Parts: sequence; structure tokens; C-alpha cells
Amino acid sequence: MIPFWKKNKDGGKKKPPKADVPKTAQQSIPMQRMFEDGTCRVKANYYTRTIAYQDINYQLAQQEDKTAIFEEWCSFLNFFDSSIKFELSFVNMATDSTEFEKSIRIPFQRDGFDDVRAEYSQMLRQQLAKGNNGLTKSKFITFGVEGESMRQVKTRLDHIQNDLLNNFHRLGVLARPLNGAERLKLMHDMFNMDGSSKFRFDWNDLVKSGLSVKDAIAPTAFAFKNSRTFQMGGIYCAASFLSITASDISDQLLKDFLDMDSSQIVTMHIQSVDQNRAIKTVKRTITELDRSKIEEQKKAIRAGYDIDIIPSDLATYGRDAKALLMPEDQRLILAADQRQGCLNWAVELIFFTFHKMALLSRKVLSFWEVSSEKVHSCGFVF
Repeated sequence: MIPFWKKNKDGGKKKPPKADVPKTAQQSIPMQRMFEDGTCRVKANYYTRTIAYQDINYQLAQQEDKTAIFEEWCSFLNFFDSSIKFELSFVNMATDSTEFEKSIRIPFQRDGFDDVRAEYSQMLRQQLAKGNNGLTKSKFITFGVEGESMRQVKTRLDHIQNDLLNNFHRLGVLARPLNGAERLKLMHDMFNMDGSSKFRFDWNDLVKSGLSVKDAIAPTAFAFKNSRTFQMGGIYCAASFLSITASDISDQLLKDFLDMDSSQIVTMHIQSVDQNRAIKTVKRTITELDRSKIEEQKKAIRAGYDIDIIPSDLATYGRDAKALLMPEDQRLILAADQRQGCLNWAVELIFFTFHKMALLSRKVLSFWEVSSEKVHSCGFVF
């Protein structure tokens, strides 16, 4: 059967239906349902969970400790096969001083040691005023799998979650899964960084009120007026993604981002590639690089100079691509302890007023461009 386009009344080809454009802030949030155990149905047949984890002192560790941590981290990443999508999120948000003081306040017990408790609470408040420039820095990993129903994916999500917690434990990192209310609060805090609304939510109120979980987390409005910035409630944001042109990335790159004195959200979306597909991709890349090398050699012959002189990037990329493969039994096979994956690195800057955005955006983006392009051989696409 030969496929054909259906024609409309005017005799022209019928265009495919356009995607629905969100008309409210709630419709702009890309999720369908949140379950109490922390499972989120993002779209039909796709479910995710989130684990919060703390940091370990990698930069100040001894070299042998760094090597051990790095090897454990590589094993951690190799845990994810091609059926699991995951995302590393690094969230720097302005601290709500009132709420944070409540969390560090030590209540008096009238046992003769209240003066010690008062002194210790005062010390914590002073450290709060000094540290992190008023920013709360949090780290999360979100993983998701596909399945026809919640019942089908729940067991697998539980196994993946337990394995990840064990992997974090081997790294010496404290980690805990987030339940549904905690994930909703996290999203509410991201959408309402200006502090204009407090998170008030109770599962029992959903049926009574007829509202959805999106009504509890959505900002007052989303405004996408231009391609560079957008408005989220009372704050202004700018989103960019990292163009990775280097063969490897320094571990200092992420630290440079997170040390910036600004509210921001850095996300790394990683998708492991199937082993057979990875081999085909690498082989295809090597073929394209060899073809480009031949073209450069033809140009060299016509220009009358040495054919071994080719662009350095072409030589570097070709060498790196071939390093991913190893000869075994006269075949090229991807190393068993390596996984190839697709990485998307996104950065979102938060500015609390339009005036502050105008003052800081050039300074911040200029710093990022210099740091990423000159030091880490990467660039930002705005």
C-alpha cells in the first residue's frame, strides 16, 4: 500500500494536528500525577522518583582518595542501563531565613544547660549569616522507567531505588528518597523562589477542594516573551545549555557553576545507550572522521603541502573515538566496563527583579563564557 496524505475540502493536503499549547500555569508543568510514595507519572507510560543526597569533600581529598571516589562514581554511573533515564540536579536557592532559623533553633528544656543551648544556637545563626551567601545548596538524582501502569513499574522502581541507596552508601554519601509531599515542596520552591507563596498541601484536601497537586505548586503565571528569558511568577529567569566540544570535562567545571553567587538550577540529563547501538555509533563516527581526513589530504595534495598535516581537532576526535573501541579476535568491541551515554547539560539563572537581571546577567554570563570556553573547552548556547 502506498501511503498518501488525506486532502481537505479545498483539495490541499491535510496538515497534522498541532500540539496543544498550555493556557494556564498548571498546564505548563509537564507532569500528570504525583503519588504519595514519591512516584511521579510524568507522561503516559513514564514514571520517576527522586533521591536527595549530600556532598562529600572531593576537592580537598588526597590523590589516592580521589582515585577511589572517582572509580566508585564510575561504577555508580555504569549501574544505569539503557532502559533507565536519570538526571542529576543541583539547586541553589535563596534561604528562607525565618524557616531556617526555626530548623536550627534548639528548644530550652530547663535542665541547667539552657545557656549552652542559647550560645550554640547563636553560633549557628552567625554561621548562617556568613555561609553560602544566603543560598541553600541541594543535590538530587531523579530516575525514571517506562511501563504501562503504576502497578507494573512500582517493583522495578523500588529495586532501582534500593540499589542507588546502596551505591551512595559505598561512596560514603548520605542519601534518602523523597516522598510525594517532599517532591511537591521541592517543585513549589523552584517555581516560587520569590517567596510570595508558602507551600500548604495536604493529600486529604485534594478530594474536598477538587484541585490537583499542580494547583499547590504552580506560580502565579509563566510568561515567555522572548527566546532568551522568561518570567516565572515574580522572578525572571534565563535558561542555557552547555555545548560540549571537549573530549573530556574537568571535574572543576561543575564547581565553577555552583560557586556563582546567584540562585540557579543546574541539571545533567543522562541517557545510557544500548551496547550494540553504541558500537554502531562509534564506528559510524570513525567512518565520518576518516572521510573528513581523506578530504583534508586531498586538499593538501592540491595545495602542495604535506598530507600528514591535518586539523588538530580532526586528529584528536579520531584518536578519542578509536580509544573507545578495543581489538579482540580481529573485531572492534566496546570495552565491557564502559557505557556510552547522551548528556544534556542545562543551566537556569534566577533573577528576582528585572533591574537585577539587567545588572547581573552580563556579568554572570561573561564569567561563564570565559570559564567554560577557555578553561574547560565548552561553550554556552543561549
